Amino acid sequence: MTKAEMIQAVQTQIMQTKDNCTKKDAECAVNSVFAVITEALASGDKVTVSGFGSFEVRDRNAKECKNPRTGETIQVPASKAPVF
Repeated sequence: MTKAEMIQAVQTQIMQTKDNCTKKDAECAVNSVFAVITEALASGDKVTVSGFGSFEVRDRNAKECKNPRTGETIQVPASKAPVF
């Protein structure tokens, strides 16, 4: 499901319970949810949505990899990654 499809589905869902919901309103709702999740993860919090799943940030260790084209060994630095 793409973001545009999600916006359309949210609009349809809201229209079933409320008479008027524009696509712009649904887009604002979807963008707001993504913004809240992004801000929470950026500050180091874990986001849990009951019945759906949870989002958190995990640390990735530094590692040594090989460039598949040249076979050259490269160093990949440690990083943080969001996971679901």
